[in-house]
Amino acid sequence: MTTTAATTTPVANPRTLALAHYAARGVLEHVLARHGMTFQQQLALRAAVTADTPQTPDDLVTQIQGSLKADPADIRATLDELLARQLLVADGAHLRPTDAGRELTATIGTETAPFTARIWDGIPAEDLTAAGRVLALVAERANAELAALTA
Repeated sequence: MTTTAATTTPVANPRTLALAHYAARGVLEHVLARHGMTFQQQLALRAAVTADTPQTPDDLVTQIQGSLKADPADIRATLDELLARQLLVADGAHLRPTDAGRELTATIGTETAPFTARIWDGIPAEDLTAAGRVLALVAERANAELAALTA
C-alpha cells in the first residue's frame, strides 16, 4: 500500500501575508532600483501624482504615514529627496508633481504591469473577493492595535 502526502491549501496567517507582501514588493523594488527610486519615494510620488487636488507636505506625510506607518521625519526627508530630484516642486503651500515626476510614475507603472499581470493571472474572482475582505479586516484590526499602542 502506498501513501501520498496530502496536498493542503495554505491558510492565510501573518507569515503567508508577509511572504506575499515581500515577494511582490521585491518585484517592485527591482524595477524601482533601475530608476534610483526607493519604495517610500515611489509611494510619496505616486500619492502626489494621483491626488485629486494639490497636496501640502503635511497632507502627503499623513497619507504616507497611514500607509507605511513610517516616521514622519523620514517621510519629510523623502519629500525633500523628491524635491531635490525635481520630481516634485513647491507651489506655495503645496507640492506638485513635475512633468518628470508624472513621467517616471507612468514609466514605473508600465514596467511593472507585465509582472503584475502574471502574478495575478488566473486567480478566480471569488478568491480575490474573499482575500480582499480578509486583508481589509486584518488591516483594520492591525491599525486599531497600533492606535492603541501609540495612544
